Amino acid sequence: MKLATRKLSEITTDSEYLRFDTDVETLKKSIANVGLINPLTINEKNELLAGARRFQAVTELGWTEVSVHLVDRVQLEQELISIDENLVRAPLNKLELERCLNRGREIYEQLNPTAIKVNLSAATPDATEKAKQQEIDKEDTNSFAALTAEKTGLSRSVIRSAIKRDELASDSVKKARGNGELNASQTNVIIELDKDTQEEVLPLIADKTVKETRDIVKAVKQGGIAAAIEENEKQTPLPKEYSLLRSPLRVVNKKLSRILLENLQCDGPEKDKIDKDLRELKQQLEQYFSMADGN
Repeated sequence: MKLATRKLSEITTDSEYLRFDTDVETLKKSIANVGLINPLTINEKNELLAGARRFQAVTELGWTEVSVHLVDRVQLEQELISIDENLVRAPLNKLELERCLNRGREIYEQLNPTAIKVNLSAATPDATEKAKQQEIDKEDTNSFAALTAEKTGLSRSVIRSAIKRDELASDSVKKARGNGELNASQTNVIIELDKDTQEEVLPLIADKTVKETRDIVKAVKQGGIAAAIEENEKQTPLPKEYSLLRSPLRVVNKKLSRILLENLQCDGPEKDKIDKDLRELKQQLEQYFSMADGN
């Protein structure tokens, strides 16, 4: 890699990994004040590999020339540079992140065949398998998961799960995730099935909890789609509002239990606001149980 200067008009920006849809106003102010600290990264064909936001910022500032890092790498290594830039710098949505992680993993493992590979099995690991993976992680410093965890701050398990979702999920499952119809936990369950079966099962798990999704997938494995339909019909539909209450209620109960157990006392305006919210919650709960009891 060597430092050079290029006219902005000479640099092409056709890479699918470049993102020009983010706010660069703060970045423009920084560059205007201190200059471009990190040069753009281009290849010998003047194709931009990394630095889309910086390119956009200096263009809007009216620059005509810019400093660049000129790299001479094979095509896969160039693609990996672009992916790396996205993972470290750009705010990606969940599907973009998973796609970049999986493609980055694919390239890295092809370029580094001796590195420990990500296990792409969708089966949920048992306690023994988890313990074995933890032991491997202690010694592993050169796998894609290890290096990406160090760069991004994501845990290795989060990275591996994201890679599996992109690799194993069908197109319809990915679309449902993008539309907010499935969360990551539901997806982790449904990808235990092959992609064709996922397409068939997907309509059955709309608005289902993770447990209900797991029961339907289990039924598919044991008796096929017919068994899944039967399991779906047995389940009592639960309004989404009830499902969304579960997690925050657990948190509130846990915190209140600690306050009561340790007799935690405090005063001040923030405490008064909390007390007001808790009294409103108490009133709502009384109305709820009155409705539930039919009174």
